[in-house]
Amino acid sequence: MDITKAAEKLEELRVLGIKITQGGKLAAEWHSEPECRRNIYSASKSFTSCAVGFAVQEGLLSLDEKLTDAFADDLPDRVGENLKKATVRDLLTMRLGQRSGHLMGAQRPLCREDDWVRLSLAIPFEDPPGTRFVYNNVGPYLAGMLVQRRAGCDLVSYLTPRLFTHLGIRRPTWESDPLGNTFGAGGLFLTLSELHKFGLFYLRKGEWNGRQLLSREWIEESTRQQGDDPYGYLFWRGEYNSFRADGKYCQLAVVLPDRQAAVTVVAECRRGGELMEVLYREICARL
Repeated sequence: MDITKAAEKLEELRVLGIKITQGGKLAAEWHSEPECRRNIYSASKSFTSCAVGFAVQEGLLSLDEKLTDAFADDLPDRVGENLKKATVRDLLTMRLGQRSGHLMGAQRPLCREDDWVRLSLAIPFEDPPGTRFVYNNVGPYLAGMLVQRRAGCDLVSYLTPRLFTHLGIRRPTWESDPLGNTFGAGGLFLTLSELHKFGLFYLRKGEWNGRQLLSREWIEESTRQQGDDPYGYLFWRGEYNSFRADGKYCQLAVVLPDRQAAVTVVAECRRGGELMEVLYREICARL
């Protein structure tokens, strides 16, 4: 696949690298600089979704659990009716019931509290869970915390034997909260090729080297649209029936099941809308 024309536009948009696989073969690859591990920002959320899938598969948790049961020792003194209704599933869909985003990138360094679980649950749940889409780091953070507590280890240690080792990803760095817990909403560092392998893992519906590591049912459920907004369980939906892990400044692992393709981008782009337009029109449309 010739992406020369698209690469010129992508370089202008400060894309650092792109990798495209279709039909099991590398179709194209382009770099503006050598690969190194970079912060993939909110694309990390999709890895937390994957960790939740493994935990569900292993019987460590259920999406139908109430947060008041899952975090019984961390609740505020007064538990409102909306918090009482919230479930683990609501942590994954950006419909938690809080009306604004919390634990966001600019907020975390200024946070005076060390216990972010208690802090997160004390934020008012003003809407019934499942009713309003609000992009918020609280949900994926708490989802990652629940996996860590049930598994008895951090998310990197949990995912290493289940995912990273199989994909050939040596133990990566991942941001932690003030108490040393993995921050499941962001801060995972990967190379372009490592992020691309994650996209291929989802394209293959949880199979790798002939082994079904994560159930096809979870892959399909977690990547389909869960409500009126184009969002699954910490995955975005997009054009051409695609879904993607998506991080700040355009760290993207786009999966196109209908075209048996995966497209991965790492970038320092502040013009995300333009980049997605180039990606859809110049690359995805030609697959």
